[in-house]
Amino acid sequence: MSQIKASISDSVKDAMRAKDKARLGVLRMLMAEFKRVEVDERIELDDDRVLVILDKQLKQRKDSAKQYTDAGREDLAEQETFEISVIQDFMPAALSNEEIESLLKAAIAETGAESMRDMGKVMAIVKPQVQGRADMGEVSKLVKSLLG
Repeated sequence: MSQIKASISDSVKDAMRAKDKARLGVLRMLMAEFKRVEVDERIELDDDRVLVILDKQLKQRKDSAKQYTDAGREDLAEQETFEISVIQDFMPAALSNEEIESLLKAAIAETGAESMRDMGKVMAIVKPQVQGRADMGEVSKLVKSLLG
């Protein structure tokens, strides 16, 4: 079983004991998403797959928060921001831009990438290394700037 998933499960129990309903709701939503993926795909989740799910949930929350802010619904944006902070508690430490750039340069050298046509090869190598530790949109922009 995934250690991250086990950690979230333990946090659910802690939130129940502390009667922290807001945090408990977010954690239960994460556990439900894990369960949905396990049932749909008939697999046991490992840490890599859990990170992919957490990353997807983070992205959804960030998009929602931005839309709520743009629509003037600060109350809903604050809820999304709170959910983002809870999810980030279980994510690995983010990579700095310098670390990302060095990983990209190594991947470009490894694949022999010379142009934008080779972007897929570079991303295939880099994505597992940075999953959950960097925004893939930003990584993609960096690859484009290095190859462009």
